[in-house]
Amino acid sequence: MSTPIQISQPGAPAAPTFAQPFDMLEACHQRLHRTLGLLDKLRAHLAAHGADQQAQQAARDVMRYFDEAAPQHHHDEELHVFPPLAAHGSADTVALVARLRADHLQMEGRWPPARAVLAAVAQGTPGAITVVQAATLDAFAGLYGAHIEAEEQLAYPQVLALLDQAAIAAMGQEMARRRGSR
Repeated sequence: MSTPIQISQPGAPAAPTFAQPFDMLEACHQRLHRTLGLLDKLRAHLAAHGADQQAQQAARDVMRYFDEAAPQHHHDEELHVFPPLAAHGSADTVALVARLRADHLQMEGRWPPARAVLAAVAQGTPGAITVVQAATLDAFAGLYGAHIEAEEQLAYPQVLALLDQAAIAAMGQEMARRRGSR
């Protein structure tokens, strides 16, 4: 019996709470990197084993993340990170916000074709993926590296300098409400 393809590492530290919304945003980026890593493992697994049960479950796990968690994360940024930066940032910061928003739109647009590839795997349809399917997955996954780096290195620190503790607390409360956690 083979070992399941895992998203999270055993013994991983507890996730931050809504009381630390920027820690939550960064934790989401870590989960995103793990999910993209799972996608890479899945592709290698498909080449060696086809769409067996393990591959089917991994495909469902990747789809669940990008269907549920990623859109919430983008919505968090669109509501709480980008508006203060666009309103109070330098010209370079406003341009960065425009680029990050455009990235979100590209991610949203490239997800349905990538999801279709994964849905076929989840149903046990293909063996190895085709060159076209691989390009579809690459086009989707390739959007995230520079995007996350810009958010963590530029956008988050800048918006944290603009927000007071009350605004950060309100941000966490809104994020929790939207997810039904409070």
